[in-house]
Amino acid sequence: MHDIKRLFKRSDFPFILEYQSLKDILIDHDLAALGDAFVNFIYSLALSFRSGKPVGEKLDNETLASALREAGLRKILPFRMDKHEMANAAEALIVYAWLRGVMSIGDILKIMEKSEDIRDSWRILLKRIAEEIGLLWT
Repeated sequence: MHDIKRLFKRSDFPFILEYQSLKDILIDHDLAALGDAFVNFIYSLALSFRSGKPVGEKLDNETLASALREAGLRKILPFRMDKHEMANAAEALIVYAWLRGVMSIGDILKIMEKSEDIRDSWRILLKRIAEEIGLLWT
């Protein structure tokens, strides 16, 4: 499976190096917009693997918001955020991890496949990404 390190140079996405903290990533609306498309693509791939046939679906905000809370990331975000904004934060984090080369699509899909409950997979993924990204700034 291809990953970002072989498809792009880091300089192709100079904005990715501008983030100074996990919170900066989580509250970026532009990154969240890109993450929305990326997460729906990943979700559709995971469902396709599970069903054995092509599937194109959109992941609901409640699933991502719940996964973000359960992964312990809610405390980083501003106080008044609805589930749509929390889902945006999760999407921003996931696409950041891929763009930064922290995780490949293959890595993400392997995490998605580990849990019987695909909804729980998002919590596991977000927690793992946060841990990996935290290591970048230590």
